[in-house]
Amino acid sequence: MTIKFAAIGINHAHIYGQVDCLKRAGAEFVAFHAIEDDLAKTFGDKYPEARRVADPRAILEDASIQVITTAAIPGDRAEICIAAMKHGKDVLTDKPGMTTFAQLDEIKAVQKETGRIFSVLYSEHFEVRAAVEAGNLIANGAIGQVVNTVGLGPHSLRLNNRPDWFFTRNRYGGILCDIASHQFEQFLFFSGAMDGEVVSANVYNRNHPERPGLQDVGDAHIRTDKTTGYIRVDWFTPEGLPTWGDGRLTILGTDGYIELRKYVDIAGRPGENHLFLVDRKGVQHIDCSNVDMPFGRQFLDDVRNRTETAMPQERCYNAMKMALTAQQMAEADTEWAR
Repeated sequence: MTIKFAAIGINHAHIYGQVDCLKRAGAEFVAFHAIEDDLAKTFGDKYPEARRVADPRAILEDASIQVITTAAIPGDRAEICIAAMKHGKDVLTDKPGMTTFAQLDEIKAVQKETGRIFSVLYSEHFEVRAAVEAGNLIANGAIGQVVNTVGLGPHSLRLNNRPDWFFTRNRYGGILCDIASHQFEQFLFFSGAMDGEVVSANVYNRNHPERPGLQDVGDAHIRTDKTTGYIRVDWFTPEGLPTWGDGRLTILGTDGYIELRKYVDIAGRPGENHLFLVDRKGVQHIDCSNVDMPFGRQFLDDVRNRTETAMPQERCYNAMKMALTAQQMAEADTEWAR
């Protein structure tokens, strides 16, 4: 059975990855809604098979469409996802899936009431071949029991290319809610845990006083009963780096460790998806450029079979719960709390 899907809200460029993920897995992209003509023009040129509709109700009320995907402004995503689930659609949203605890609570209540799937495409895990391969290696015992992770998510700011909502705290949700949700999900995944605790968290605007709503660096210490972790995200990627960010993840196990250089190897190896494995046998570099990424297929199978093979619903929620908790903790007694 071919699954038809549509997009509502295309404000973040991650929407292209979401659409490609579902198309690659065999879904049919049939429609999209966007109020911004400039974004819609570029998007429509890329996906001419999908019709642009003026009213999102034309998508929500179309019984032939089973899945809604969204990369709207983060503060608006929860409302779109809730409406989609109430109309009998399963949902795949960009991260962050929501920006407040109230939104998370409502999403959980509607999801439970409707029985629909609410999923977040944490692309730095599910759409990064090196991260997928790290999971494969760990599942096969390559580094023993995971005890610690260090997840780094530096990004390039490109001030002139960012819309105003990007610098408005209640629209993007804060740096730990937004960017670091990737790292929280990976911490839970590689820890083999459904939930975790935020021990400490910080956010700052260190170097952009002209943009007072921007948080340009944030970090957090986290733990489960068996693992600990550290997360740092920032907007300080230098212009000299040939890509948008040097995303890194180190996973320490009892018998070895894995380091990922997801988007660039600054030592000079070409391409992306570099994995370094250190174990009892030695040191090796593994090229992950051909590793299979199963998330899209698994998600569509979950839509068909009402299962949770792509990502457990509980971990999906709790990654965002941890991100929201860290954001709240970091902003206590700061200018953002006032």
